[in-house]
Amino acid sequence: MFVTKLIARNAMRHKLRTMLTVLGLVIAVLAYGLLQTVVDAWYAGASAASNARLITRNAISLTFALPLNYEYRIKGVDGVTLVARSNWFAGIYRDPKNFFAQFAVSDNYLDLYPEYIVPAEQRADYQRDRRGALVGRQLADSYGFKVGDVIPLKGTIYPGTWDFVVRGIIDGRDESTITRHMIFHWDYLNESVRKRNPRQADQVGVFVLGVDNPENAAGISRAVDNVFKNSLAETLTETEQAFQLGFVAMSNQIIAAIRVVSYVVIVIVMAVMANAMAMSARERITEYATLKALGFRAGFLSMLVFGESLIISALGGAIGMLLTPPAASFFKQAVGGVFPVFTVSHETMAMQAGCALVVGLAAAIVPAVQAARVRIVEGLRAIG
Repeated sequence: MFVTKLIARNAMRHKLRTMLTVLGLVIAVLAYGLLQTVVDAWYAGASAASNARLITRNAISLTFALPLNYEYRIKGVDGVTLVARSNWFAGIYRDPKNFFAQFAVSDNYLDLYPEYIVPAEQRADYQRDRRGALVGRQLADSYGFKVGDVIPLKGTIYPGTWDFVVRGIIDGRDESTITRHMIFHWDYLNESVRKRNPRQADQVGVFVLGVDNPENAAGISRAVDNVFKNSLAETLTETEQAFQLGFVAMSNQIIAAIRVVSYVVIVIVMAVMANAMAMSARERITEYATLKALGFRAGFLSMLVFGESLIISALGGAIGMLLTPPAASFFKQAVGGVFPVFTVSHETMAMQAGCALVVGLAAAIVPAVQAARVRIVEGLRAIG
């Protein structure tokens, strides 16, 4: 009890210095948590993807479509239970900066996505309306879309102005489900394209496959690709998660830079705190020499330094961790829909605590050694 009280008093002896050090730790831990959450958000789509679904696309590139008749041949592969169509639409809503995903999908598409929840009556309305669309909850909240609204999209891949009627809202099964997208009827798109340019009709961007056993996903993928081997349009089939990670891989350098910056912030605050602890140790040389003269061992003096450093780091780390969730919520609102899922994970909180602990220990090493090695005669001669 005496030792704890002494350490606490030492930590608050220079209140301004301690408060500034704590503030630096708060900012560093908070910044580290936000940067790590940005990285997690980048991988959110891949993390939420299912290994029970496969994606079949053109082996050359996503920009090349596949013939519609591939669907019937894929259905004949052992292990494939369901095949849905999906085309990327890339329409512009009012302004190019209003970007969100739009997919033309077959009517059985939602059967492959149990994490998407649509009320039965809304889904029935969507099925009846050729121009009907389903909008994700996150997207609806961002733009204020409601059931019955008309969404005009200016086509880029498919020229012209397309009007879609919102017939339902897609809710996610949990917070990790991304619902910032819109889907509409593939048949409506295909029929419209056939009227405008028959050569572009009956083309599918990707096929989404349901499989009977996720453990056989690799074998089923090879079987599907073997069906179209040496054809004019060979296929590449992979799990939905691997498909999503392919997009993330395009920005690996950005993610790596964010990670580096997050650790640089911690290193900088570690240097600041080490300097503060070194100043405290130099000011207390006479006190350490006196304690040694009274019979206290070097280990006791080192414990005082480490204890003070750990109290300061624990205080700064705790405040920074408490501020991270509300700061993340504010950041998500500020950036709009760039990150549909922006939640501070338990792993990030644990890493923040670990960083605060490492900073506290590392900052105290040199001052603790100096305190332990102080000589009684030289210490008593020093002017603190």
